Amino acid sequence: MHHVRGAAGSNAAVRQSFHDRDLIHRSAIRRHRNDLDRHTRTGPVGEVRMNRTMRMVAATVGVALAVGAGGWGATAAADPIGTATDHPAYVVPVNPGPVQTRHAAALRYAEDHPDTAPPGSNDFTCRPAPAHPNPVVLVHGSDSDSYTDWAALSPMLADRGMCVFTLNYGSDGKPGKYARGDMALSAAEVGAFVDRVRAATAAAKVDLVGYSQGATVARYYVNRLGGSAAVDRWVGVASPTYGGNMYGIVTLLKLVPRPERIVEWLTSEAISQQMQGSPFLAALNAGGDTVPGVRYTTVGSRYDEMIQPHTNIALRDPGATNLLIQDLCAENRGGHFNMVYDPFALGLVVRALDPSAPAPPCRPVPLGTGILDMIVVSNS
Repeated sequence: MHHVRGAAGSNAAVRQSFHDRDLIHRSAIRRHRNDLDRHTRTGPVGEVRMNRTMRMVAATVGVALAVGAGGWGATAAADPIGTATDHPAYVVPVNPGPVQTRHAAALRYAEDHPDTAPPGSNDFTCRPAPAHPNPVVLVHGSDSDSYTDWAALSPMLADRGMCVFTLNYGSDGKPGKYARGDMALSAAEVGAFVDRVRAATAAAKVDLVGYSQGATVARYYVNRLGGSAAVDRWVGVASPTYGGNMYGIVTLLKLVPRPERIVEWLTSEAISQQMQGSPFLAALNAGGDTVPGVRYTTVGSRYDEMIQPHTNIALRDPGATNLLIQDLCAENRGGHFNMVYDPFALGLVVRALDPSAPAPPCRPVPLGTGILDMIVVSNS
């Protein structure tokens, strides 16, 4: 079932119902939740009683995560685990916005123009050329949307003759930002969208590019929902493969019981699932973080503000190429929030998809680039 958002007062967007979700996605999610139970040492979720110490820790986490809009999320109500049919439909934005060169500028534009499409994306009449037979599906990060994260990369790929598609996934029912809900359900949304892209383009396979949470959501689809049959390349940009420490706060949280529940209460379920040591990631990576038949590439930074140690970005099993920006351009000290607007990082993504693309030029990038801008825009 498809829904088209009315033109009056908002951008048109095509919506896809969850009620026809493939049964394989439901059963795979069910199996993964059983895995989560095995990896959760503290048993079923219960009431969290917060003493003074826990309240102080929770407040500290809230402040730290407040700067994470567009990458990890600012604030959102916890999204309860539900069935495969109880979440809002994903959104396919169709009204393109302008090209952006700064993450904060893209965020501001997206807030003023909800559900805007990244330029060069979601042309369902696009037919892949022989040189680029795989459509590229871009998967945005936490508490964000496709335009905010992909208003630079999408037109770069389209200019190279690729068919580019993107969606807004993981809504918790509130307007605005996405990627807040259970990442297993978000991965099923991505899978349904991939099926739609393949049907529209007659492509046998797609390439997936995910940023931050989007990288893990896309990898969940590939590794757990049977997506390996439909995906040629997976590229993870600032991927929390083995979890983030959120400015070092996760280390502090380990002093109290059930740290993931505190983060979920303060932010969202998706944020808690990306914590270093989370049951979600332990279950996803159990038995190997890659599957045969898919070419995996990670693009990471030694100075990632959210993921330390930075080695948590890299995949550890066969079929993976791990690119560290500073190994290739020592002067570039950009981190998590600048990654999807850093020309060098984006050049590495383009080359991962198209090895014939030229090597990106190496230029100095100061430490902390983009963080202050994102804080200002997120709180203005």
